[in-house]
Amino acid sequence: MNKDLSKKIEALTLELTEIPSIVGTREENNVVEKIYQKLKNMAYFKKHPEGVRYVYVKDDPLNRKSVLAMVKGQKGNSNKTVILIGHTDTVGISDYGDLKEYATKPIELAEKLKEISLPQDVLRDLESEEYLFGRGIFDMKCGVATLITLIETISDDIESLEGNIVFAAVCDEEGNSGGMLSLVPELINLQKIEGFEYLAVIDTDYSAPRYDGDNTRYVYVGTVGKLMPSFYIVGAETHAGDPFNGLDPNLIAQAINAEINYNTKYCDIAEGEVTVPPITLRQQDLKSEYSVQTAKTSHLYFNYGTHNSTPDKVMEKFLKGTNKAFQNLIDDLNDEYKNYCNMSGFPYERLPWKARVMSYEELYNKVKSEKGEEVDKLIEDLNKKLLNDPNIDERTFALKIVEGVHRMWSDKDPVVIAYFSPPYYPHIYVRGNSPLEAKLLDVVEQVVHSIDSDYDIQLRKFYPYISDLSYAAAPREDRAIDSLKNNMPGFGIKYSLPIEEMQKLNLPVVNIGPFGKDAHKFTERLEKNYSFNIMPKMVYETIMNLLK
Repeated sequence: MNKDLSKKIEALTLELTEIPSIVGTREENNVVEKIYQKLKNMAYFKKHPEGVRYVYVKDDPLNRKSVLAMVKGQKGNSNKTVILIGHTDTVGISDYGDLKEYATKPIELAEKLKEISLPQDVLRDLESEEYLFGRGIFDMKCGVATLITLIETISDDIESLEGNIVFAAVCDEEGNSGGMLSLVPELINLQKIEGFEYLAVIDTDYSAPRYDGDNTRYVYVGTVGKLMPSFYIVGAETHAGDPFNGLDPNLIAQAINAEINYNTKYCDIAEGEVTVPPITLRQQDLKSEYSVQTAKTSHLYFNYGTHNSTPDKVMEKFLKGTNKAFQNLIDDLNDEYKNYCNMSGFPYERLPWKARVMSYEELYNKVKSEKGEEVDKLIEDLNKKLLNDPNIDERTFALKIVEGVHRMWSDKDPVVIAYFSPPYYPHIYVRGNSPLEAKLLDVVEQVVHSIDSDYDIQLRKFYPYISDLSYAAAPREDRAIDSLKNNMPGFGIKYSLPIEEMQKLNLPVVNIGPFGKDAHKFTERLEKNYSFNIMPKMVYETIMNLLK
């Protein structure tokens, strides 16, 4: 990469890093406004000021916004268009402890880190001076600085650009992706107005070692998806002094957790690439007070990555696994009860509990058949009530709806209700089956293999970290979308996705990011040479080769 260009990227990376932009705060707008001014001051946008504008997050109490910029090439009359995205927000800085005031000041932070005890690998990178430390410098102020600098470079020679570039610096990626979700309808609208022929989405989010000692630099075509399989568990309460007379919902939750949590048989595999196994993000009973009565209900939910499985397939998989866990629990519980009866000299009879697992959609249909329109009225009233409570997040909203619908059901026996909690991130699997997918794969393979570098750079499928890339497409199968909507209580009310616009966009994606380590840790750091010299060149070559 041109040394002057690399220096510009580095300087802008430091400048953006020094502007705090913690997700979920009003300060997110500070860095967005800085980027807006940077773009407005470019020669191209001085001539075309209409090419830069804000895109506000829909219904956002913080009034957060993203920046959308459009560069139209003047060579030929091509409608081919590449979309570039990068997020402007960061996670918080509480993990820096006493060094919080230096978290976004990379130069000063480096000196302060020398005064504290650090792991050997971190200390080695610090002393090498090959890394820059700071919150967001890696995830992903460097990536955004790269795109802004490339936009300026390309637009300064606009007569040579054949095709168009749309760039978006989006907020709220680390939260609920409000920036990207507000951007998608704008991209569809822009396509209608300008007649753009979108080719692909390029992101420059971070790339990190995949295991200890991994020195490979990765480029990812496609991205991992995410679902949140969730379980509302109804047991049978009893006095703690008579435990076998009831069924503890916490025990059922424990059995489900034991079956699913960290279990690699649930990993989703495509082309030999494997998602991480499911992991519990919450598990708790729903008893609100202390007493010697056991809890009646509990719930838990999992983070689940996808490469290939759509929501309907995921629901089938987890219903089957949960039923197995529930049945094994009942068998084990009967064994324990039999042992207890033998130890105590009591007669043994098999416990009455049955393993029952169903989806929320099945529960709703059962209650609907009993109560008719009454269940819909209940859901409508619950929606209104919960929407008025600012302390109810999307996960709790979904849980409360399941709880309310189950309460109407005449059947009070133990049961597990499986459903999806928000958010949902579709995976994008770039197989090469369509012309757009084939072209992106071909271009990126060529760029990776032709780059002049001493690094081991590998092309992989599926960017492994949840990102805004997921919203460049959505499953097109009716069953997949119906399963999502019908099993995610509050969908379209508390939590919404522009599904139709995502389906229309339907683009292949690639992530070509800077290299570094420890994203979301106080030792977050960016490796300078690859990130300022090699990565920007690959992004530039990918843009230009796609537009050829």
